[in-house]
Amino acid sequence: MCSIMGYLGCITDRLKFEKAFSETVSRGPDDSRIAYLDNGVLAFHRLAIMGLDESGMQPFEHDGSYVVCNGEIYGYQKIKEELENDYTFVSGSDCEILLPMYEKYGTKMFEMLDAEYAMIMYDKKSDKFIAARDPIGIRPLYYGFDSNGVMVMASEAKNLVSLCDKVMPFPPGHYYIDGEFISYRDMTKVAKVSEDDLEVTCSKIREKLIAGVDKRLIADAKVGFLLSGGLDSSLVCAIAAKKSDKPIKTFAIGMEKDAIDLRYAKQVAEFIGSDHTEVYMTKEQVLDSLRDVIKMLGTYDITTIRASMGMYLLCKWIHENTDIRVLLTGEISDELFGYKYTDFAPNSEAFQEESAKRIRELHMYDVLRADRCISTNSLEARVPFGDLDFVEYVMSIDPEKKINTYGKGKYLLRHAFEKDDILPVDILMREKAAFSDAVGHSMVDDLKEFAESQYSDEEYEELRKKYTFSQPFTKESLLYREIFEEFYEGQAEMVVDFWMPNKSWEGCNVNDPSARVLSNYGASGQ
Repeated sequence: MCSIMGYLGCITDRLKFEKAFSETVSRGPDDSRIAYLDNGVLAFHRLAIMGLDESGMQPFEHDGSYVVCNGEIYGYQKIKEELENDYTFVSGSDCEILLPMYEKYGTKMFEMLDAEYAMIMYDKKSDKFIAARDPIGIRPLYYGFDSNGVMVMASEAKNLVSLCDKVMPFPPGHYYIDGEFISYRDMTKVAKVSEDDLEVTCSKIREKLIAGVDKRLIADAKVGFLLSGGLDSSLVCAIAAKKSDKPIKTFAIGMEKDAIDLRYAKQVAEFIGSDHTEVYMTKEQVLDSLRDVIKMLGTYDITTIRASMGMYLLCKWIHENTDIRVLLTGEISDELFGYKYTDFAPNSEAFQEESAKRIRELHMYDVLRADRCISTNSLEARVPFGDLDFVEYVMSIDPEKKINTYGKGKYLLRHAFEKDDILPVDILMREKAAFSDAVGHSMVDDLKEFAESQYSDEEYEELRKKYTFSQPFTKESLLYREIFEEFYEGQAEMVVDFWMPNKSWEGCNVNDPSARVLSNYGASGQ
């Protein structure tokens, strides 16, 4: 990951800007640079992944125009070749193509990018700032206005809270120009429902996921894999292992006494022949890390915080004990193929609507978790299930095929790889266990118990009334909100609400986001 920041107007307090920008140096510890323009500022903390030498340092500049970008642009070599007749490139960085692309295509360029990115650009010819974010929001970007009414943008909310009264996420799939956010790609809109039959559908799922993994293996820095032993991360690892000429490096984490995932991750690792590392965490580590995790995340959401505990501690271990710089993860599969609670969808239309909602909001939940847990430990996240071609196709599949009428959740994804023999059958067909539970049921229980000890029933009822937006509804949610407000006072609207199952569906009106409380959880947590 890298960190970017932009001040879109004449700056009066450089020291205040620089202090705010220093909040995210862990995202880019290799080098930092701030370009002070005549009427604005662009800043960059670098984590070198592609084009590792000094020439790849940003901001990139050409004829007085500048750009900073936190991103990976897939297939950039082809675009670069098309631009070389009119532009002299100075680095091997994928992000250097952005300025000449804008010169040639203008804002049409954003529709052309196969990328996970956030960027801010200053165009000298028009004297305008332009910003954009990838269609899923895998790379973070936030904005706000300072006391002078000047827009400020940054990779994380923590860069902006000292400068802006209100901080909001930059909408995914939009670009900003002339004071407007303009949608250039909405991944939830289906132009045409696919008419492919079941076998063709699964064949395409297989083909597109393999392509999504393949392109994310390209890096000049070392690559590793987070392996939970669940279906999604196991598929990513298995596909990568087939592509690699030497054992891939996989990592798993769990509580010392009751980790569900560790034994499944070990089984997958042995099957695919990976160089596997198990990391154990304790109750003390979880509770001691809670404040840091909430500050890092910039959220009060229960699911996101619970699921971040193991991921954060694992990434911290990887950062401190290895030379890996890039991690592939299994996020974004559930939103496409279904959670445990989507088994309760009343019909296929409701399933599709729920999937679209989850994709639109991903950047506030699972994608935010992956970005922060990984980037705060000076690593880069890559998310194959978020490949744009893959997401677009899965969203176009007739939802009648996606709802669980097979007696097995996420059946299409499982069936797509059933003939490949790249995973043990019991892993391929293993029911989903929620990640925050699967690192050990005791972890969630420890967090709940700790929260219960912080407030009496009377204190809880009184304190929760302070919050009218996303009002806490358990002592655990109150604890998280109180810690959140210490670091992000008054910024709760950065998150649309608590991540919860669709309470309007029969069987889903629960007061805990864990799939463990659903009647269909069954053997998932075993």
